Amino acid sequence: MNMLEKKMLNIVKKLRDEFGLVSVKAEFEAEGTRTDELLRLLEIANKANLKVALKIGGCEAVRDLIESKTFGCDYIIAPMIETSYALSKFIAAKEKIYGKKDDLDCEFLFNLETITAYENRASMFEMAKGNLDGCVFGRVDFVGSLQTERDSINDDSVTKKVCEVGSICKNTQLDLVVGGGVSMDALPALQKINQTHLSRFETRKLVFDASACLIPSMADALVTAVDFELTWLKNKRETYEIIFKEDDNRIAMLETRWLSMIADH
Repeated sequence: MNMLEKKMLNIVKKLRDEFGLVSVKAEFEAEGTRTDELLRLLEIANKANLKVALKIGGCEAVRDLIESKTFGCDYIIAPMIETSYALSKFIAAKEKIYGKKDDLDCEFLFNLETITAYENRASMFEMAKGNLDGCVFGRVDFVGSLQTERDSINDDSVTKKVCEVGSICKNTQLDLVVGGGVSMDALPALQKINQTHLSRFETRKLVFDASACLIPSMADALVTAVDFELTWLKNKRETYEIIFKEDDNRIAMLETRWLSMIADH
């Protein structure tokens, strides 16, 4: 591990011990995580004894499911599920790759992140019951689907809808994970949701147990979560800069030789 990766490891160990961190998170979907990046994140997670959550590219992303199984991810999340039909596609895909066993180490969740999905929640949760492990409520995309500003994610009207979904999750024995713009400003909303039903909440790269939203100094932990993501991006940039420049000397030498050969010819 390089120095930046060691810093990330120390961050997650502290957040695990003091603030209920349970998992690190990657995305094949919007984030476009590459395989080598996922492997680096897996090493950090393994050394910190944390789980790994992976958002795949879609409801029927079989290739992504194969990779998630190969690398041993713990939570698999399918994005932009808006209908029970799309949800049935996800269930069929995960059973194709993982089988129908009830004792799998991996848990499967779907993203509810649009007003269309919210309006179809009854039929979707009916299908999810007994087939999946939970739901992730993505608040940023949700307010985007309402064509309202991102700042509205913590409004009472949004929190009320999350609580309604939480109540359904509780009644169907499914986990509810809340994501999308989770920062210190989200803590009052998370605490309100927790009174109904909340299993975990997540930032872009880190997933916390629901009980963490009640820790008095949790705002500090969410600032540290930003530091983790920033360090992750810096490490990613430095890694690809090295790859980008690794053949510079060879290219310069060959160009000089090539130009010399052309001149002699």
